Amino acid sequence: MSAVEKAAVTTPAIGQAYGGGFVTGITRDPVTGQLSLHITAGAEHELIGKWGEYGEKIEGADSFTDSLANTQAMAAAGSELAAKVLAMDIGGFADWAIPARDVQELQYRYFKPTTEENWANSRNGDNPHSEPVGQLYSEENPLQTAHEAFQEGGAEAFRDTWYWSSTQRSAYHAFTMLFDDGYQGTSAKTDELRVRPVRSELLD
Repeated sequence: MSAVEKAAVTTPAIGQAYGGGFVTGITRDPVTGQLSLHITAGAEHELIGKWGEYGEKIEGADSFTDSLANTQAMAAAGSELAAKVLAMDIGGFADWAIPARDVQELQYRYFKPTTEENWANSRNGDNPHSEPVGQLYSEENPLQTAHEAFQEGGAEAFRDTWYWSSTQRSAYHAFTMLFDDGYQGTSAKTDELRVRPVRSELLD
């Protein structure tokens, strides 16, 4: 049995309450090949703030999969938003982070709140680091999440607005995602956007 097959058998199901939040999906580290299970915090733990300073390139905040390393690098460079997330203790877990870009994509893919058509282009939804590999969005796929608590108006639903990832794009911008139609873009680091924290667990 491959590592991916084993992970599929032994890990909790998407949307299941687990590890202080809700199971969100699996990524594979592009360097080590290590599989990680990602868990999204409940809606009550969302924060709003700016990513960092405009024009400041932060070393170590460029990973598409390592949310915690990115967030730690942000905090070390003075990001108040990152420091607030790192200080969280939810369900007895204190390793929360701002989701890396491809972890954030899993949040939309599995917890899409709306029935709106997706923004389908040559970029949105492409997630080579997820298991299974994420394909480009079409207008109809992904559909609104089947998990009622995450549907629009539900207790855990994402807002129909922009959310920060912890993945830096440049000295001036970081990757973001719009949670009404799945548009993946970038925003100026000084913009005030929402964050839904995540934590990760390594899988054998």
